[in-house]
Amino acid sequence: MLGDKLTVVIKEKLADGIYEGTILDGNKKNRQAYILSKKERNLCEFCGETVAIGITQPNLTNVPIMVPVGEVYYKPEIESILSSVPIAKFNRISCLYEKSCGAVVYCYMFHEIRILLVKNHNGRYWSFPKGHMEEGEDEVQTALRELKEETGLDVRIFEGFREISDYCPYGNIKKRVVFFLAESKDNHVIIQQKEIDNFVWATFDDAKKLCCFENDQRVIQKAKEFLGY
Repeated sequence: MLGDKLTVVIKEKLADGIYEGTILDGNKKNRQAYILSKKERNLCEFCGETVAIGITQPNLTNVPIMVPVGEVYYKPEIESILSSVPIAKFNRISCLYEKSCGAVVYCYMFHEIRILLVKNHNGRYWSFPKGHMEEGEDEVQTALRELKEETGLDVRIFEGFREISDYCPYGNIKKRVVFFLAESKDNHVIIQQKEIDNFVWATFDDAKKLCCFENDQRVIQKAKEFLGY
């Protein structure tokens, strides 16, 4: 299960940053696992955390992907490392740590600043445009791509503004969202129909009322202070 802390034994190095090993887990002794580590490891035994589970077809075998406790890996990094090993091929990977990037987008309208809020298909709440990182992207690239895909807007991201929102959306999944501050010269939004249900350009005060979560309200206040508004 994701988040489980178990004793693992490294058996063989497969490539830089990835090893094959086994889990010592009571009745599940000698269970296969892949082990990732940010530093070079010898063949040894240590306490690891299950940060991902790789699922293979057609028999739907679940293979734990372990890391030393305290190390954090997000899905794009895990997929990149696994791609270096031909035998580590999975149809689907479930991850303990998730990361998305987005932005507080503002535009001058009606002689004042308005910020953009969206409501997506999977949520009942207003928030900011954002989405999951993809392999090979940095945080800013993800934010720019997601903004373009979800709203059709081309924006300018400000340096010096980066707010982090950490929470657990379900189960023991640990989600991190990185928000930047971005200016749009155009208020004409073209929503991504398969992702977004609605959007609104709101004043800072109205946006804080529309957003239900304390993290979002905090980010709005930080953006307001950054702009000196």
